[in-house]
Amino acid sequence: MSVTRRTLVSPTTVRLIHRERIEWHDHAVHQLAYPIRGVLQVSTSRGAWVVPPNRAVWIPAGVAHSHRAHGPTELRSLIFDVPVNPLAVDVPTVLAVSPLLREVIRALTDNDGLEPEHRDHLEAVALWQLREVEALPLWLPTPTDPRLVRLCEILAGDPADPRTLGELGRQVGAADRTLSRLFREQTGITFPQWRGQLRLHHALKLLATGLPVTRVAADCGYRSPSAFIEAFRAAFGTTPGRYMAAGEGRPRD
Repeated sequence: MSVTRRTLVSPTTVRLIHRERIEWHDHAVHQLAYPIRGVLQVSTSRGAWVVPPNRAVWIPAGVAHSHRAHGPTELRSLIFDVPVNPLAVDVPTVLAVSPLLREVIRALTDNDGLEPEHRDHLEAVALWQLREVEALPLWLPTPTDPRLVRLCEILAGDPADPRTLGELGRQVGAADRTLSRLFREQTGITFPQWRGQLRLHHALKLLATGLPVTRVAADCGYRSPSAFIEAFRAAFGTTPGRYMAAGEGRPRD
């Protein structure tokens, strides 16, 4: 994997088309990446984060990562010097974005001509908000065992695959007990939890393209639209339709 150092010196706005990718790179500063529209997938060697509207991801300085857009995506970024780390984390972290933080990010990225004093005030508000926001469990960890890697590739290609761990194990050459143990050791979560996260990640990507909730539920392997809506509500606190409409992506219910 080749990693390029990309220089960020000020808040930026990048518009990406559906499926557009920004290849592996890192920064010398911390980055707060916020898709004000669309859904952004952030990948690192440790796994992937899916960032929908009204969420942002904190990417620490020096962490190699890539981006992929799902749906037309508008990426807004703030930067912070290395000593400034209000979250006190050294791994990417997905955050809830409050209405105030959203408007501060918008103001900082929309106005190149802000007076330095005004910019300093807005950045101070952003830091205050970042100390208060909630981290969200949107990480899909990547295992290293070749059998698990193959199994994860199979499910990523078809998240609706209904096969049990034992059935998948026969395809990758390992017993279900072995795979279950390896999942816990290498990802920190169980196989059912991992598959649930994968399906939610896939659902966010599909919703960003405007697919109706009923189609998304089927494509992600939920037994019914109501089961999908309930799983989504448990993870995000709202329904899929309301969630995306709040972030300017508006799928049909």
